Amino acid sequence: MQKIVTIVGARPQFVKAGVVSRALRRDFREILVHTGQHYDVNMSDIFFRDLEIPEPQYCLGVGSGSHGAQTGRMLEAIETVLQQERPDLVLIYGDTNSTLAGALAAAKLHIPVAHVEAGLRSFNRRMPEEINRILADHVSTWLFPPTATAVEHLRHEGITAGVHQVGDVMYDTFLFGSALVAERSRILESFDLGRKQYSLLTLHRAENTDDPERLTAIVNTLNETGQRIIFPVHPRTRQKLKELGAAIHTSGLTLVDPVGYFDMLNLELHAAVIFTDSGGVQKEAYMAKVPCITLRDETEWLETVTVNWNRLAGADPDAIRAALALDWVGADYPPLFGDGKAAQKIAHILAGHE
Repeated sequence: MQKIVTIVGARPQFVKAGVVSRALRRDFREILVHTGQHYDVNMSDIFFRDLEIPEPQYCLGVGSGSHGAQTGRMLEAIETVLQQERPDLVLIYGDTNSTLAGALAAAKLHIPVAHVEAGLRSFNRRMPEEINRILADHVSTWLFPPTATAVEHLRHEGITAGVHQVGDVMYDTFLFGSALVAERSRILESFDLGRKQYSLLTLHRAENTDDPERLTAIVNTLNETGQRIIFPVHPRTRQKLKELGAAIHTSGLTLVDPVGYFDMLNLELHAAVIFTDSGGVQKEAYMAKVPCITLRDETEWLETVTVNWNRLAGADPDAIRAALALDWVGADYPPLFGDGKAAQKIAHILAGHE
């Protein structure tokens, strides 16, 4: 049986890893490596429980730090694991520092790399995630873009070999979670939330949280809308809010600690509108058929904008207020993210059945 090392480290990767791991373990011996990029219980452990992800064989405990320092520590630690395990291939997800470190460590040891969620581009190279995803794609042997747009991005960069459009594994997870959410989550009752009677906010990207002007504009604008807005606060974002002190107003927002997968899915499914700078939440909003207002100036998920279920507002107060009219929401709902069998297709291809 072939051996595969899977690298995860952040919430979006945990969401994808559950369904893919279940599919892989029919044909592979999987070694799961958790870098520790997200290490808070509410950002890590709860997702392993909720999504039935196997216990990692390696927990590297890298933690937070600057991009260079964090990636460097991960690279060194992952290289040691790969030298010890000598896998047949390494599987990486998405665009985090864990993704880049896993890709580089494997490539330098001449171990083939499989990249799930390949081909995404925001065309903003000031985003660390953009650099991570570009470099990961260019050292990968198997590339699994979720959409036709992602395939085209790869083609424009000269990458055509090993490219397989399989759909989005987050849709697989969404279907898995939707069937269980009613019995696994009571968060609506806990906060006395009526269905479609509240909005949901997530905010964590450095372009927003590390820019006091943008963060203040976004939070203060949403605070003034008069809507009930539930705001699960990323630990780094909470620290930035604290640093801004009296300049930022959150009295109209309901700030809560980060929530697990089923609670987050429940909040998404029943929100009237979702505000986010997360790529994954943009997709989950579409899957839940909830209008999304993206607090960024560009998105990797342009398909959701094209079909008018997502509106880019950046940190512009006027654009955010205008988007809240929701007069732009589309009537059509095309199947952008596949058929819910992406994980099976990935495992099938990697096992050499295709």
